[in-house]
Parts: sequence; structure tokens; C-alpha cells
Amino acid sequence: MGDDIVGNQENDNKSVAGISSIIPGWFSEISPMWPGEAHSLKVEKVLFQGKSDYQDVMVFQSSSYGKVLILDGVIQLTERDECAYQEMITHLPLCSITNPKKVLVIGGGDGGVLREVARHSSVEQIDICEIDKMVVDVSKDFFPEVAVGYDDPRVRLHIGDGVAFLKNAPEGTYDAVIVDSSDPIGPAQELFEKPFFQSVARALRPGGVVCTQAESIWLHMHIIEDIVANCREIFKGSVNYAWTTVPTYPSGVIGFMLCSTEGPAVDFKKPVNPIDADDSQSRPLKFYNSEIHSAAFCLPSFAKKVIESKAK
Repeated sequence: MGDDIVGNQENDNKSVAGISSIIPGWFSEISPMWPGEAHSLKVEKVLFQGKSDYQDVMVFQSSSYGKVLILDGVIQLTERDECAYQEMITHLPLCSITNPKKVLVIGGGDGGVLREVARHSSVEQIDICEIDKMVVDVSKDFFPEVAVGYDDPRVRLHIGDGVAFLKNAPEGTYDAVIVDSSDPIGPAQELFEKPFFQSVARALRPGGVVCTQAESIWLHMHIIEDIVANCREIFKGSVNYAWTTVPTYPSGVIGFMLCSTEGPAVDFKKPVNPIDADDSQSRPLKFYNSEIHSAAFCLPSFAKKVIESKAK
């Protein structure tokens, strides 16, 4: 990808989407998903710019968060804080069930969720369906510590539409489905809609679990309300909302919807598969532990009130 590398943008900031021409050398994340506010990072150097069939892709070296992956002008991950997202979206569901064997990842083309799923020795098969091959290639080139997940022999990569992949999955195939999607505008929009959740439920075994990226309690309670309402209709086991802190995401927090299908009971708040007790890991966990697992389900009063009202 060397031909696509763009040099230092200090003198030509207007040529890169999101790079401010008003404050030279800064990237600002501006989106209709969070009107009236922006989060900015200082850019040391733009490393990659490309346009895939689905979205604009950019990587830059920031001064304080390491390398940063941007899709359609929105931060997807940074080297410094990706652990808070990748570890939580993976271990919240997988540590809530015993001996997960078959796991499906929808999205997650950077490979970080794969890296975390691979920590679970009981897992025999890891399928990933990512729509955008450029995200996979760029991640392997610029984020090897994240994309290392692809090196695991249990991983099978499918480039294509996650919605279609799920529809074609045999009923009851997976113990867990992890939906690592971008925001519900553009290519990820279908991943937040009711038919998609119905496909997820069908692909899970009885007592199987799903964890999906579910936006920010500070910015998106209207979206979260809809997700909770849909999930309560579809998932007859347990339906819960959890959250974590990720400094470079809008409002500094991101949430997860965790649901189980009817079958063996799942209590997401009490992990039964303690991954943090395993000292043999070659890469120690940076963020997740069993205490933070349980704490993730403690919601502030304003969010708790809205989410619990959907239970009635």
C-alpha cells in the first residue's frame, strides 16, 4: 500500500477529509450522529488514504493515541484505547457462557475482536464476515497488533454482507455472535434493524448469546430505546445493556446490547468463564477483568429508567 501513503499534511490539509484547514494538522470528527460537537486529535502524519467500494478509509499517526483508523470521517480505533472496546465487546458475551465453541463476528474487519475471541481455548471455529476487504488489508498493514487475530488457524474470513451471511447460516449454528459495527448510517445501517436481530436469534443455539455495538447513552438514547424494544421482542432469554469507556469515541463511552436466546439461562452480570484468571496468555488483557464485567451493567439513573421502561 506504499503508493497510497500521503506525506505530512501540514502544508496541504484541505486534501484530506476531516483534517482541519482552520487549525492546521488536526483531525476533527464531525457527524450528524453527534450534532453540535466534535472530537479532535493532532495529526503527525497521514499514512494511508483510500476509497473502497463502501467507504473512505484513512489511517494517520496521532501525537497522543498512536495510529488511528478512520472510516467515512469517523474514528474506528486507535492503538492506545482499542483494548477497552475490543476486550469488552468480546469477553462480555464469551465470559457469560461456559465453553463457547462456535463464534461469528459480523464486521470487525480490523481483527481486534478475533484476537480477543482467540483467547478462549474452548472455541473451535471463528467465522468473520466483513463487507469491506480494504479494512482488512489496511488493518494488517498498519495495525499488526490488532490484526494479529487473523493469524489464528480457527479463523475463517468471509468478505461479504453480514446480513446475507446470517440469513444463510444454518439454524442454531453459533454459541455467540459478536456484531462489531460502525454507526447506523452507511453500510452498517441494516445491522441495527429488527430483521437483522431476527437472523441473529435464528443462527444462535438455545441459550446462545449476542453482543452488538449499541452507541452512546449520552448521545443516542433514542436509538438505544429502539434497539432494546426490538431485542425484547426477539430474544426470549436475557436482554441487557452494558457500557465501557473509550476516550476517542464520541462522548467517551460506547454501549453494548447483550441478549440470549431461550434455553439455558444466561446471567450476563455474573461471568462464569473467567478469562482474566488465565495467566498463560501471551498478550495480557489490558482492560477487561471480572469486576469491570459486572460493573459494565450498572447504568446511570437516566439510562436505567429508559431501558427498564422497555421491559414492560
